[in-house]
Amino acid sequence: MLQQVKFAQLPIWQTIVFTLVYFAWFYGVVGLRIEHIWAYVLLLVLYFANQHTRRFLYGFAVFFIFVLKYDSLRAYPNYLFNPIHIADLYGAEKAWFGIMQNGVLLTPNEWALQYTHPIADFMSGLFYGSWIPVPLLFGFYLYLYHKQLFLHFIYGFVLTCMIGLVGYYLYPAAPPWYVALHGFEPNIKVMGNAAGLLRFDALVGFPVFEQMYNKAPAPFAAMPSLHAAYPVVCLLYGWRLRRWQVNAAFALYALGMWITAIYTMHHYLIDVLAGIATAAASYLLLQQITQTKWGNLFFTRLLEKIGG
Repeated sequence: MLQQVKFAQLPIWQTIVFTLVYFAWFYGVVGLRIEHIWAYVLLLVLYFANQHTRRFLYGFAVFFIFVLKYDSLRAYPNYLFNPIHIADLYGAEKAWFGIMQNGVLLTPNEWALQYTHPIADFMSGLFYGSWIPVPLLFGFYLYLYHKQLFLHFIYGFVLTCMIGLVGYYLYPAAPPWYVALHGFEPNIKVMGNAAGLLRFDALVGFPVFEQMYNKAPAPFAAMPSLHAAYPVVCLLYGWRLRRWQVNAAFALYALGMWITAIYTMHHYLIDVLAGIATAAASYLLLQQITQTKWGNLFFTRLLEKIGG
């Protein structure tokens, strides 16, 4: 008991510094919201509760850091760094993947909009709403039973996110719903929009996605599609388990997510393909990192910290 108390009290100055920096950043730069307070409480509870929660925090720390970083995008919008791509992306989608119907060339989004159905709307909500929960549940499973693979997965997942963020700033892109609602003129005051997912909200009688997208920090972040990338990350690391049921499930999950991204007007097919390429690139890059001396040492020590 004495050793546990001593361990918990040891990093008190680090806790104070972390607290000051955390709230200074979110209060002074990003804009403090209730979610930031709850996230702060969760981090402290995980660290100080007991040895098991502390190990869990060590394992998932890189994910928590990314979530806080992603939320901070609202402080530095990507359209301040590069022009917003609207008409050129729309034109490229038509040129490469356009569907001719009754003499009119349509994007796959516009074509799918003519064939909406309540069952497809409901399934789309389930797929799109699972873009974070499914990878996290898979990560938690790996944390419990395959800790080394877990570390590779969680860092591969976050590396995919980081590459995606770089893409957002290099190529700010309006999603298909923006063109449908606002045309081709850039409007930096526009808020996020649930688009086709509003049909799911109507079916369930609750504004699930409307509330979610009203808080979206980056409405011009369609290229690459991280919604399309995350299932690929699960598929690539799930493949190492050598279980065909897992591989088949993630393959269907990926396909459903890609179709949903287009069906709900959230991404062009170009965005989806860019997301798939992002996931593959991050996987290959992390493979190279883990084989270096420093990469191997980092993951070995981290594995020890989480009890692997």
